Amino acid sequence: MGKLVSQIFVTLDGVYQAPGGPQEDPSGGFTHGGWSYPYGDEDFGRFVTEVFDGVGAFLLGRRTYDIFASYWPKMTDPADPIAAKLNALPKYVVSSTLRSPRWAGTTVVSGDLAKEVQALKERTDGELQVHGSGALVRALVDLRLLDTLHLITFPVVLGAGRRLFEEGAVPTRFRHTAGRVTGSGVSIQTYDLAGSPEYGSYELPEEANGTEEA
Repeated sequence: MGKLVSQIFVTLDGVYQAPGGPQEDPSGGFTHGGWSYPYGDEDFGRFVTEVFDGVGAFLLGRRTYDIFASYWPKMTDPADPIAAKLNALPKYVVSSTLRSPRWAGTTVVSGDLAKEVQALKERTDGELQVHGSGALVRALVDLRLLDTLHLITFPVVLGAGRRLFEEGAVPTRFRHTAGRVTGSGVSIQTYDLAGSPEYGSYELPEEANGTEEA
């Protein structure tokens, strides 16, 4: 059975929209596309290569799929570890409107998300990876289907754009399992889902602060 793993780029204020370039996703009048580019150093490249080493299949939201499908099929160098995996391995895109995907190896997921993703996990060898696809990631977290989240935070604030976790997200607790910071200041932190939040209080009990009656 495969493990469902997400890796997503976010800013310090939680924006995930269009990290790769100005024209990647200007929807909603977004003018800050390409904000991750200045931080792409060797440390960052090493992490990306490590991620793709473990992939068995890809699960993508429609917007991210369209962005990937317009670029990666043109990258045909067999020595490119990212292009080789993206073009050769199974790709599943969650969409209610896509009918005839042109990217080879693509299957459309249009039914019950929970049932279909669980079935994909069960028949995938290696990781079933979600790249970008913020709305899909939120849904997978809410459904408790996501196993691991690589949250890749860049040292920049944009003040606009689509945010990963918005008002109304299902309260969720994560367990930190790994972390590193690249030379350019990108924080790469890995979390496993751990259920619902736990709560407590920093207030001292009455007997501890001297107010207990004699």
